[in-house]
Amino acid sequence: MVLEGPGPKRLTSADREIPIALPGEIRVRVRACGVCRTDLHLVDGDLRDGEFPIIPGHEIVGVVDQLGDGVTEFAVGDRVGIPWLGYSCGECGFCTSGRENLCPDARFTGYHIDGGYADFTVADARYTFKIPDGYADADAAPLLCAGLIGYRAYRMAGAGRCVGLYGFGAAAHLIAQLAVYQGKEVFAFTSPGDDAAQTFARSLGCAWAGASTETPPSPMDAVIVFAPVGALVPTALAHLMPGGVVVCAGIHMSDIPSFPYSLLWQERVIRSVANLTRQDALEFLTIAPKVPIKTHVQSYAIGEANRALDDLRGGRVTGAAVLTV
Repeated sequence: MVLEGPGPKRLTSADREIPIALPGEIRVRVRACGVCRTDLHLVDGDLRDGEFPIIPGHEIVGVVDQLGDGVTEFAVGDRVGIPWLGYSCGECGFCTSGRENLCPDARFTGYHIDGGYADFTVADARYTFKIPDGYADADAAPLLCAGLIGYRAYRMAGAGRCVGLYGFGAAAHLIAQLAVYQGKEVFAFTSPGDDAAQTFARSLGCAWAGASTETPPSPMDAVIVFAPVGALVPTALAHLMPGGVVVCAGIHMSDIPSFPYSLLWQERVIRSVANLTRQDALEFLTIAPKVPIKTHVQSYAIGEANRALDDLRGGRVTGAAVLTV
């Protein structure tokens, strides 16, 4: 399924030659690929600096089908996952300090590199990870972005006792489970009137769930804003403890409106999260089966990619949408 140019556009089906793994790469026969809000931003034209035509998809689960020269850490038949960050230079100051997520030459799966809305894909072996046992292919797919970038945002939120999650979708439903497992009090904020999402959040152990317009039971130590809505940042600040942090977790967000300095005072912090590192992936894919984090997915055939994106855009997905191949 191909995006021919900058959006807003629909994906079209196409036949291509099966790609070949070049040195340092592996070829993967795709079994499942998550449908991420970043894919939606790409299709809707919010992200316009990609390479076109492009095959979207960066929550890829599949089986190694071919090894490029020099690849020794995988074997044909291994089940692997391919995330958003698909390449970094390995030489700049960011890369050599474990911050390859900020590499100026980074390339991203499904944005610069053909992704997983396809039968086959190739990936840099450095940015490919073995999938833990115990997860079906479709259930594992959301771990590769909703999980990994959600985990990075969660780490950046610090060690506070109470954490709020604005936007209870694919990432929040995974990170809420981790936070509850670690003994934190979790408040879930949803779109006004979304009773189903609030019930879903409470079923995962959230201590409170309500609309983003509501005041939570108590101030929070940290807030992660998963929804791409800039107006939620001052709202979150207003419910934050002194010294707390608001983490903006998305690659795209509408503009943050002006707000009084008093909301930021007392050493409150606003920070963004960009992409992920290999260490994030190794840590999260180790801890996920220990919780265990359970993914809640709605499955679609790969040819239904446009319908899956429409459902995500319209708020009709509970948990995460996944294409199966």
